[in-house]
Order: sequence, then structure tokens, then C-alpha cells
Amino acid sequence: MSFEITGKLVKKYETETKGESFRVRDFVISNQDGQYENFVKFQCTQDRTAIIDDYNEGDEIKVHFDLRGRQWQDKYFTNLNAWRVEAMTANPVPAGNTAQDEPGGFPSANDAPVVEADDDLPF
Repeated sequence: MSFEITGKLVKKYETETKGESFRVRDFVISNQDGQYENFVKFQCTQDRTAIIDDYNEGDEIKVHFDLRGRQWQDKYFTNLNAWRVEAMTANPVPAGNTAQDEPGGFPSANDAPVVEADDDLPF
């Protein structure tokens, strides 16, 4: 199950290596929920530790994440595991720069071919 949240990037931490091959990186965003400001800490692991590199503190971002929980020595831990980050910009994508222009991009609903029906099938 995945979730998403939008907020301002408050803090980026350095990537840490735990053990011989496990890498982890944390970052914090702030999100206004009613009258109170929430500070939410996320974790990225392994090859996803670089997803926050292109963003600066103060940038408005959308974070896509999963909830992860585990038990260890009769204690329970919950992590917000971020797997994608997007910039929240008010600038529209320039014309001609569609998802199909990028390698491996997916077409949008507007890219569907126009089909005119000549037959009298009821469906």
C-alpha cells in the first residue's frame, strides 16, 4: 500500500552505510495540517538514497512512500519508506515535452488515438 504527501523539504541527512552493504538516508518535510505544522521524517534505502539529491531545503515536494513495520527484540519500529520524490512546481510542462518524448515514458490519456466508428455495433 502506498501513500503520498506534499510539503516543504526541511532537512536532508547524509547517506549512512550500515553493515557492509546496506545504505540509508533520511530527510524531513514540513506539512501544514490544520493550525499545526507537522514534521515528517522519511527514510530511503539502497539505490533510492539519491532520490532527494536534486532538491534543496525549502523546496516544495511530493513524497511517495510505503509504511514499513518490523519487530526486533520485543520492540516495534515503523518507517516511512520513500520511493519517489517529485517537485511541486506551478510551471506547466512545455509543449512538445510529453512523456512519450522521454525514453520509457508512458503516454497520457490525451495521447489516445482518435477512432471513428463506421459500423453499427451496439458496443
